[in-house]
Amino acid sequence: MKKGDHLFLVDGSGYIFRAYHALPPLTRKSDGLPVGAVSGFCNMLWKLLRDARNTDVGIVPTHFAVIFDYSSKTFRNELFTEYKANRTAPPDDLIPQFGLIRQATRAFDLPCIEKEGFEADDLIATYCRLACEAGGDTTIISSDKDLMQLVGPSVQMYDPMKDKQIGIAEVIEKWGVPPEKMIDLQALTGDSIDNVPGVPGIGPKTAAQLLEEFGDLDTLLARAGEIKQNKRRETILANAANARISRELVKLRNDVPLEEGLESLQLHPANGPRLISYLKAMEFTSLMRRVAETTGTDASAVEAGTVTVDGFESAHGPDLDVAPKAAGATTDTPAQDGKTPALLARRRAEAAAAQKLDTSAYRTVSEAQALEDLVAEAYATGVVGLDIQMTSIDPMLAEITGIALGTGAGQASYIPVGHKAQASDLLSDGATPGQMRAADVLAALQPLLSDRSVLKVGHNLKNEWLLLSRHGITLEAFDDVMLMSYVLDAGSGAHTLDALADRWLKHSALTIKELLGSGRTGIGFDRLPLERATAAAGEQADMALRLWAVLKPRLVAQGLVSIYERLERPLIPALARMESRGISIDRQMLSRLSGELAQKAGALEDDIYKAAGGPFTIGSPKQLGDILFGTLGLPGGAKTKTGQWSTSAQVLEELAAEGHDLPRKIVDWRQLTKLKSTYTDALPGYVHPETRRVHTSYSLASTSTGRLSSTEPNLQNIPIRTAEGRKIRTAFVAEDGNKLISADYSQIELRILAHVADIPQLKAAFANGDDIHAITASEMFGVPVEGMPREVRSRAKAINFGIVYGISAFGLANQLSIPREEAGAYIKRYFERFPGIRDYMDTTKAFCREHGYVETIFGRRAHYPDIRASNPSIRANSERAAINAPIQGSAADIIRRAMVRMDDALVAAGLPDVRMLLQVHDELIFEAREEDVEAAMPVIRTVMENAAMPAIALSVPLQVDARAAHNWDEAH
Repeated sequence: MKKGDHLFLVDGSGYIFRAYHALPPLTRKSDGLPVGAVSGFCNMLWKLLRDARNTDVGIVPTHFAVIFDYSSKTFRNELFTEYKANRTAPPDDLIPQFGLIRQATRAFDLPCIEKEGFEADDLIATYCRLACEAGGDTTIISSDKDLMQLVGPSVQMYDPMKDKQIGIAEVIEKWGVPPEKMIDLQALTGDSIDNVPGVPGIGPKTAAQLLEEFGDLDTLLARAGEIKQNKRRETILANAANARISRELVKLRNDVPLEEGLESLQLHPANGPRLISYLKAMEFTSLMRRVAETTGTDASAVEAGTVTVDGFESAHGPDLDVAPKAAGATTDTPAQDGKTPALLARRRAEAAAAQKLDTSAYRTVSEAQALEDLVAEAYATGVVGLDIQMTSIDPMLAEITGIALGTGAGQASYIPVGHKAQASDLLSDGATPGQMRAADVLAALQPLLSDRSVLKVGHNLKNEWLLLSRHGITLEAFDDVMLMSYVLDAGSGAHTLDALADRWLKHSALTIKELLGSGRTGIGFDRLPLERATAAAGEQADMALRLWAVLKPRLVAQGLVSIYERLERPLIPALARMESRGISIDRQMLSRLSGELAQKAGALEDDIYKAAGGPFTIGSPKQLGDILFGTLGLPGGAKTKTGQWSTSAQVLEELAAEGHDLPRKIVDWRQLTKLKSTYTDALPGYVHPETRRVHTSYSLASTSTGRLSSTEPNLQNIPIRTAEGRKIRTAFVAEDGNKLISADYSQIELRILAHVADIPQLKAAFANGDDIHAITASEMFGVPVEGMPREVRSRAKAINFGIVYGISAFGLANQLSIPREEAGAYIKRYFERFPGIRDYMDTTKAFCREHGYVETIFGRRAHYPDIRASNPSIRANSERAAINAPIQGSAADIIRRAMVRMDDALVAAGLPDVRMLLQVHDELIFEAREEDVEAAMPVIRTVMENAAMPAIALSVPLQVDARAAHNWDEAH
């Protein structure tokens, strides 16, 4: 290399993750191999090279290389063992793409450089030094702040995603210090991503101010006693050692011994046939055509090359933060004989069904040495099944009865800690002999449970996560087979552990009734003999581990890894934290409301008895049916299979809509008594004895569309259209000095409908912030928006929301109290004005009939096998559900994405005390100190409104309304 030459260094590892996260999942059509990151990488690299070789664009490189991280372990781990220890393993669908991307780099005829023991940044720093010494210039293709310390007169950076050059001035503008002080700045601020400690509470602005005042880190630490702010001075003095070690961690090595010198990095002309051969093998047709055109190559004359696909779970090679398998451990990978993810999944399922479970082979661990050996075995295996037996299904109240770990198929151990047997068998402290203390067991297991290098596999792990967090343990690196099954098969089967074992393992698991009995003779798990408990708990851990082996490759084969990794698994800790926080209620308010509801219900009872001609048991469907259709002879009566008259809510609503007084009063009475029994009377019973708050429990896999549901208590079904329902919300209150913040998506499902159905009028209305219901009414009825009668807008509103749920003419007629013919005419006119909606419905039904499922905009699947049913009624119900699922499911996915990001966003904004408490369909409820409310609401709105990005760029804006008050109703 000589003066005037220019070196381009691409941060290859950064390119990989940018490509993966910027693009939706993509699989190779011929075999289902995940290739989304490879495709993105190739397109980004091709554009960069095309522009770089274009003399009209600007800088033309003479030398070029792509630099990768060799592995997660470098010399920095010897300096600080916790360096990058908080990083999670890469998504499973990305693992096989690392090797493919290296092959892609070579297909581009570019040097592919990595070095064991060093990071890509160190190699980049070394090449920069060598180029500078040779008199050349360097451009680093990256936006990573860690590389900004290298920027200088002959070194600049380029961010291709933002098309932005980063020189000395840009570094100063961004960070407030020149490049030569970036090391000291990062030493002070630390880096949560790489687990660089830094100095707590010192952000970039403060660090820049301190360095401007004191010059450099050494001077700052030597003169820290001169800092005027007490807290800042004490923090820096207390963390001086952390700052020094952080400096060593962020400082890049520029003396890495290199195998490839600068001369080996010379950029050659594009080799069209070689690159096309690779692209053809990867089935990247569009890019292949562009390469062929640019290089003047006849693509049809080039044969597809051969690419090597690394294994999946065993691909512990470069770039992976995953512990390698123990020596001698067997691998089951598709790489050995070229098998695809789909074939691997099929083979795993067949093997799982053929391999029987033997519960008698499990071990009971009751001594410290045996526990130590079990932990060592778990580390050697790298993947363990996990099951925690509790004294209650409520993890906020439960104590640990025992913990089971599975270290392989048929290999499970149970550690009892809280069993109690018959009085004659009890120790003096009331425990069964042969157990260790729970505190000692948790202390021994805590490093394993929190270690990111060992994967923990379980079923419905949210409860375990919450229970362990109560004991100060954060469960890290986990997979949940319930959520895997939910992502794969929502709507086509149950996701309980027993159901999954029966379906995939052909194993009938021990039932609760078989284990514990039922009724008066039933016992708790803590009363089981240890041998029996070992068999039961070990079976749970063993089944979870075997199911994981079956379901994991199915996620890859079906292109659903990103749904699991981004929408499901990250939600476990987010929901567990919400559940642990709970919400305060005003008991006195509930008591008053209960009295009011009782009085109103009593008054209605008198009216009901008068209308019925005498007293009867209102809650008895039989007596009510006899009076309505027998005594009073009302029309429309239909009998159930038991021979009784149907008195369902729909039947009563229809009779009330026809003007019959008694059914209307029955409906009102049912609503009042349900509110009283379900909420005002019951909620005080859910108050936790220690926290004095109500802690609901969220179910992640209970709906086919991805919506969450809550139980014990159910806080998602409190009616808000009635005054009584809204009064119940006033009993949910903030603690003294705090406020509740309600952040609610505005008309999110209509916005998604406008996006997916591509309705110009609706999209324009949302973009302009217009009244969507008034716009709809104007389109349908030809009425000007200005001065529009309320009833006209109301009809349009009913149709707007009804269409999303596939409302029929009959349903709309009941809702608007109009003749069915008129309602049918409204719906017909709606489709005429917005033909895209009818097209969407027809296309969605056709897709579902062909595939058996529909998808949200993010790719979540909801299965509706009955859409092919011969029964017209069943088929019609499935069609309506299939139409609604992509809309409702997309809204559910968006709020899930917001919830996953929310806590980190609030912490990053300096608002760690703002706590997300509840999720109710399209609404999130927070509690914040009064002084934090104004700062919190913009952060919450931003996270929620941008939740779809970067995966999906909606063609309509999302809008979030956020308000704060002392109770939930006032905040809503």
